[in-house]
Amino acid sequence: MSFVKLILLWLCAVLCFLESCLCANILYVVPFTSTSHYIMLRQIGLELARRGHNVTAITANKEKTPPDNYHEVMVDDKKIWEVIGGGRPNVFTMSSISAEKFHDKILWSGGLAFTEVIMNSAPVQKLLASDQKFDLVICEQFFQEAMYILAHKYQAPLALVTTFGNCMRHNIIARNPLQLATVIPEFLDIKHPTSFWGRLRSLYFTVYEFIWWKFWFLEKQEQLVKKYVTNLIEPVPSLYEMQKKASLMLVNSHFSFDGPVAYLPNIVEIGGIHLSKSDGELPDDLKELLDKSSDGVVYMNFGSNVRSSELPLDKKNAFINVFKRLNQTVLWKWEDENLENKPKNLVTRNWLPQKEIFAHPNIKLFISHGGLIGTQEAVFNGIPIIGIPIYADQYNNLLQAVEKGFGKILQYDDINEKYLESIILEVLNNDNYKKKALEISQRFKDRPMTPLDTAMFWLEYLLRNNNVEALKNPALELNWFEYLMLDVYVIVLLFGIIIIYVLHKTMLLIKSVLLSKNVNHDKKKQ
Repeated sequence: MSFVKLILLWLCAVLCFLESCLCANILYVVPFTSTSHYIMLRQIGLELARRGHNVTAITANKEKTPPDNYHEVMVDDKKIWEVIGGGRPNVFTMSSISAEKFHDKILWSGGLAFTEVIMNSAPVQKLLASDQKFDLVICEQFFQEAMYILAHKYQAPLALVTTFGNCMRHNIIARNPLQLATVIPEFLDIKHPTSFWGRLRSLYFTVYEFIWWKFWFLEKQEQLVKKYVTNLIEPVPSLYEMQKKASLMLVNSHFSFDGPVAYLPNIVEIGGIHLSKSDGELPDDLKELLDKSSDGVVYMNFGSNVRSSELPLDKKNAFINVFKRLNQTVLWKWEDENLENKPKNLVTRNWLPQKEIFAHPNIKLFISHGGLIGTQEAVFNGIPIIGIPIYADQYNNLLQAVEKGFGKILQYDDINEKYLESIILEVLNNDNYKKKALEISQRFKDRPMTPLDTAMFWLEYLLRNNNVEALKNPALELNWFEYLMLDVYVIVLLFGIIIIYVLHKTMLLIKSVLLSKNVNHDKKKQ
């Protein structure tokens, strides 16, 4: 027995050693304060910790009961409106803003101001001054590129994760096929993307965004690096080079909903990652309400950034008047304490557990602003959508729902009582919307691994394998002239021109010889 115990202890020691070899120190940089972003991103850091890795998260969102090996470096919880200045606007006023203006006023200026808030925060500066080492750095890609330099500081691989889907800027840098005819830039709304004007607009905006990002925005981010991150190992790579050399990019998309896109092996789809684990339940009062709603429930929520309570009076009354004529119960996220003229079938709360609500079988319709997280939750549960896009990627998300047959787009300026009622009744009374939603839901879930397991596999792949160059496009070693094959095309074109020129001259020569013979023949006859 003592020999058996000795063997078992030896095996346990070996397993513990192997486990310690696989465990890594990981820096997880997800400081953006948006609730919708963190709903998705939190799963990655927590799961890495649950798998035994020592995770240090730079974040503004504090977890209630994190694992012991999940350490939080808290940054100031400032919303993007605060750092931009001027106070929080009524977000509905942004419904007609162009993609260019949205970048200029919100993403560029907000990204720079927010990055400085992060890097200037005392906890982050304390971390940078410490002698802590990391084996992997994971950064959210959302206009805070200065944080990428931490991968250079710690001489660790850099993995990127985005709460959005396809990213044109990264595609250009990583030499991933652009597919401009079918793939739309993430923050550009185009009603008819495959039309001539749609493709022209897509090309223009892709070039516009990339040039401004590379030659202006990244330069500003570089200044923040020099200001706040000192004693870096020379030579210090540019942020452009840091993103170019990123080992992995996790994107919040899936081909079943977003459409097929050609991706390199190091660009991995993890759409719906926050749905892989369920860690909440419906409150008893909401569960009772939904259970008793025999005619079903219409659920309306504009997310964490857009507030229903800021709707203009005429549009608010349009919703109330339509809702009171419905047989269904209406559950509406309404941020104010009171709502005048509220009908009996309408229930309002200033916060609602959306993921758990969607899992209830009585939800018949989701009225949304088209945010990607909520849209994925509706897709996962097979719920038809009526979307009112306001800004950013919302129109594109809803356009996918329309093209897949389980959604309708209601433009903000078109909201009136008559049209609103007709579109709601159409989706509720036409079974095809529900059937299509269930079809897409089935495809969305049908994967070899859950999105969370997929993310874990590829992040741990970076830790297991020192040579990640095999995942990258070898075209990264080529300059843009070689990558686009312009030198080859020029030579082929010149060769073709020479051949045509030679053939032309040969034909002229033959023609000249034949004409000369004819002239000589005619002279002899004379």
